[in-house]
Amino acid sequence: MSPAESTTYSAKQLRQARLEEIERRQVAKMEDEYKDEVAAHQKAIEMATVPDVNMMELQPELEWHMRPYLLDFLVESHLSLRLQPQTLFLAVNLIDRYCSRRVVFKKHYQLVGCAALWIAAKYEDKKDRVPTVRELKIMCCDAYEEDMFVQMEGHVLSTLEWTIGHPTVDTFLKQILRCNCYPTLEHLAVYLCEISLFHKAFVGFIPSVIASAANIVAQHILMNRSGVFPHLSAATTSPDVAHCVSLLAQYILHPPSQSLQKKYSSSTYSQVALILQDFVVRQQHSVSTLPPTPPPSSDSPVPQPLDRNAVMVEISQESTAAYITPPCSPDEACSEGYPQLRQPC
Repeated sequence: MSPAESTTYSAKQLRQARLEEIERRQVAKMEDEYKDEVAAHQKAIEMATVPDVNMMELQPELEWHMRPYLLDFLVESHLSLRLQPQTLFLAVNLIDRYCSRRVVFKKHYQLVGCAALWIAAKYEDKKDRVPTVRELKIMCCDAYEEDMFVQMEGHVLSTLEWTIGHPTVDTFLKQILRCNCYPTLEHLAVYLCEISLFHKAFVGFIPSVIASAANIVAQHILMNRSGVFPHLSAATTSPDVAHCVSLLAQYILHPPSQSLQKKYSSSTYSQVALILQDFVVRQQHSVSTLPPTPPPSSDSPVPQPLDRNAVMVEISQESTAAYITPPCSPDEACSEGYPQLRQPC
């Protein structure tokens, strides 16, 4: 590149940076002006776009132990494509909402995931970041033909009645952390939110509750070195947030994904995975060094361990099976014989 071309390129970069800064300021000004209306709209939308865990339970082929494999694939694909953080959360929400309404075969589970990530990228990211159909096919190791991604995209959109908008967890986190300029806290809270994606127990929570709980746990991890979580009463926070905090405190003991740990061990994300790992070691050490608990008196009730599935409501298949739409998957003929799920090449 000649000196003249280099100067022109630098001038374009500077101009683009100035335009982006002006855009950020305008967006921040509008957010401050309409924050009450935006908050009310987000509350209404998040309640309408929460997936139905009970309907997902009725899937004849899908099991919850398959979910981490699909999410591992999505985390790696999302990171390699350098998509916006909210794109991943929106994609998972689209997958769960689709699985609440349609029967999904195991061999099409990854196809649904790719279609949801594709839709979310078109909705949240810039045009040059959206993956092409060929890229999606390569990501799946040629398990599906290119036209199948297009068919599944249309199928997902029609099933969800083109209702794509969903206030993701990171949206509420940004509102909570607006006055806090501590990147490590933000990165750790987002890491906890992504951990929650892997577990069934969090699917029924609305995003604002998960964001509040992740913020509380992240602050405790960074500020409290004892390794013991405080008891949260209803006076300090809502029962849903307190319950979500207790669930996060349990699930961070065993991180669900090596891909997620690798992602958040990088300096780009303040190495918060290592911070969390160190906290877990301290917590386990503090629990092991506590004195033995004295036997309870006859008057005091024996505390019961927390049931991770307490938020789930048991329903019978007989009362809900009629509401599941019969299988309607794209192009059964060309998909016959494909593997159930593959990791990226």
